[in-house]
Amino acid sequence: MKMTKKEYGKYVERKSPKSPLLKNMLKAFLSGGIICCIGEAILNGYSSILPRDSAGTATSVTLVFLGALLTGLKVYDNMARFAGAGTLVPITGFANSVAAPALEFKSEGIITGMSAKMFVIAGPVIVFGISASVLYGIIYCLFS
Repeated sequence: MKMTKKEYGKYVERKSPKSPLLKNMLKAFLSGGIICCIGEAILNGYSSILPRDSAGTATSVTLVFLGALLTGLKVYDNMARFAGAGTLVPITGFANSVAAPALEFKSEGIITGMSAKMFVIAGPVIVFGISASVLYGIIYCLFS
């Protein structure tokens, strides 16, 4: 059967299941908000015993640790299945994107498996983030 690109696009649209967009957005918003509220509670706890700058750093480290721990216990995957993008945006999503490939490829060995595959997902994000910050810094220096 020969189809044009336009016909094929219409065919795929007809066959693809419809996504409950509003429901998915609400679940992502609520779950991401809950994760951020937990982060804020951790920050408030650390703020009572540490200076504000150190409390922010300690909060980030704690959230990364919790994200990696929950990934290792296979809890984060279940949360992501339910919440969708709500678990990707907070810093815990970054921890998950580093820990999940490391766990998946651990059978290939520490060097060629875990270490080599650890940044498969997060690597491009890190590179883009660093590149964007350097570009922003250059632009800021030129115009200030």
